[in-house]
Amino acid sequence: MMLAFATQALVEMQNVTLKQASYVELPEVLSGLGVAGVDRVLLDLGLSSDQLADESRGFGFRVDGPLDLRFDTRRGQSAAEFIRTAGEVELERVLREYGEDPASGRIARFLAARAASAPITTGVELAEAVAECMNVQRREAGDKHPATRVFQALRIAVNDELGHVARGLEESVFRSLKPGGLAAVITFHSLEDRIVKQEFRRTERWENLTSKPIVATHQEQRFNPRSRSAKLRVARKIG
Repeated sequence: MMLAFATQALVEMQNVTLKQASYVELPEVLSGLGVAGVDRVLLDLGLSSDQLADESRGFGFRVDGPLDLRFDTRRGQSAAEFIRTAGEVELERVLREYGEDPASGRIARFLAARAASAPITTGVELAEAVAECMNVQRREAGDKHPATRVFQALRIAVNDELGHVARGLEESVFRSLKPGGLAAVITFHSLEDRIVKQEFRRTERWENLTSKPIVATHQEQRFNPRSRSAKLRVARKIG
């Protein structure tokens, strides 16, 4: 869908090539285009606002569409399928490691038991199940939804987001850059940022150009609230 929009928007530009692929596949994509190496790579690891608004993906707490959470629906299993098949132990691990949720064990037990009797199939059902588990009946305006970390953890799991970041930087981006080329990465949560920071500290591979991440100004945050958690790090490939 987004490639179709981009094709229309960039119809008059001659130096743009659009491809649907993971950045982990960048070397293969460039090889198919006859490009030996590039000078710059930008990874924007954020979730698309259009995906958030797409009710068929189930990204939102109030979305009554299928609980999918995949960026690319052609690959892997949906979040609903993951909850149904994972089991309590795996659910607890995912919620603890990817959501950093202090109630991961409690929520995992509840979701596993619920999945056995009445499978969770929509975003609304998941949000309501977590709220019931945490005994949250009413929330004040501005309160963080109790399922926020759960949605994040499941999304990271079904998309293998952290695995993509690690492999993408260590292998694909590094291989694709020419010596002296720049890699710029925008992350949106601490788990991603930790991987990027550790990779760029490998002095035999990278010259780290951002000892501290670049963050959005207060003015930008007012204009674009979702930029609050964004961190940009840049490094130059040694060679």
